[in-house]
Amino acid sequence: MPTFAGGVHPPGKKELSGSSPITPLKAPARVVVLLRQHIGAPTKAAVSIGDAVMIGTVIGRPEGFVSAPVHSSVSGKVIAIGEFPTAMGRPAEAVVIENDGKEQWAELKEEPGFMELSPEQIKEKIKAAGIVGMGGATFPTVVKLSPPKEKPVDVVIINGAECEPYLTADHRLMIERPADVVSGLRLIMRLLGVKKGFVGIEDNKPDAIAAMRKAASSFPEVEVISMRVKYPQGAEKMLIKAITGREVPPRALPMEVGAVVQNVGTTVAIYEAVRFGKPLVERVVTVTGEGIREPKNLMVRIGTLVSSLIDGCGGFSGDVAKVVAGGPMMGFAVSSLDVPVTKGTSGILVLPKEGIFHADSYRPCIRCSRCVDVCPMGLTPAVLSVYAEKGRYEEAKAHNLFDCFECGSCAFVCPSKRPIVQLVRLAKSMVKP
Repeated sequence: MPTFAGGVHPPGKKELSGSSPITPLKAPARVVVLLRQHIGAPTKAAVSIGDAVMIGTVIGRPEGFVSAPVHSSVSGKVIAIGEFPTAMGRPAEAVVIENDGKEQWAELKEEPGFMELSPEQIKEKIKAAGIVGMGGATFPTVVKLSPPKEKPVDVVIINGAECEPYLTADHRLMIERPADVVSGLRLIMRLLGVKKGFVGIEDNKPDAIAAMRKAASSFPEVEVISMRVKYPQGAEKMLIKAITGREVPPRALPMEVGAVVQNVGTTVAIYEAVRFGKPLVERVVTVTGEGIREPKNLMVRIGTLVSSLIDGCGGFSGDVAKVVAGGPMMGFAVSSLDVPVTKGTSGILVLPKEGIFHADSYRPCIRCSRCVDVCPMGLTPAVLSVYAEKGRYEEAKAHNLFDCFECGSCAFVCPSKRPIVQLVRLAKSMVKP
């Protein structure tokens, strides 16, 4: 069965929310829409305080090629523009909109023959919709789908692995909207001129595999691949290796080996943008964990505060140690529930105090090499963490620091419970790539 070298097997915990259908969360009384929700150049506010907006109104215009417009997720009035807290801990500029409850949309134009649009027309609709990678990377999708002529792409892979423990948003999309996933994949293939597309799904999701294979049965150019359950199977380079056998070189992008990878949520957003002209104003967020009363998969407006998601799932079930934006392996603990959902928010994980590990109890590295055995990038995480701990950042860089994509496999197996990922992030912040 397709897989890759290295990796770990953390408890999946998918059963908490995996059977919960996608449920719309009521639009909040006000949204806080960040103007930078993507990797690259930030957007500039395109509205002023007091302006009336509709759902889909552009409120942030991109300032560079690697950027994406930001749209209002509710209809109402702009009541503030300024810096607000984010899940990453750093304040960022945002537009605050008071919801008038009218649910008025900016004009949308459906394309009945959307599959016959030219590659340039498809690309323009994706660009106008402000779509970014919704698996967490948030790279502007139109840039990812614009490879230079000297790097031709011949395969498109849709990432349905969702290997991060607890998260089930993509799983539910594949079960509930498999035809839309396939249509999104075919649009990407048409845009890139690609004749072969894959959907890679870990074999712990047999219902999603069955639904996707049924939806793809009329399209021989689309193949659904069942993959071994192993973390981080959903990382781009691991997925490409497992499905095609191609190895992406260090510090290189998938296009170097003729591949493009897109997340399931991103693929559905592409379908909606091209067919209906719908901008990215909402997304599925898994709210889960042993610390939440009713784990759910919610369809949430961008800019909704995390506190509203918690309330929509019945609140906390007891004493809570951490609320994490994302999953337990690659997510970030938030300092406040008053941070907004962004285009890259795949999950909100609530962890109870019971059984939580305290980072201040870690011990020195014992040189057991377990982290080396599981690193999917073939690095020496122990060395990177020790250099970072001693402030020797340039030496960490010399040991391929920037090849690490912070999957957390090393920290998961470390018997000394060292915060290897946090030390790597520290080192990266102290030196230039």
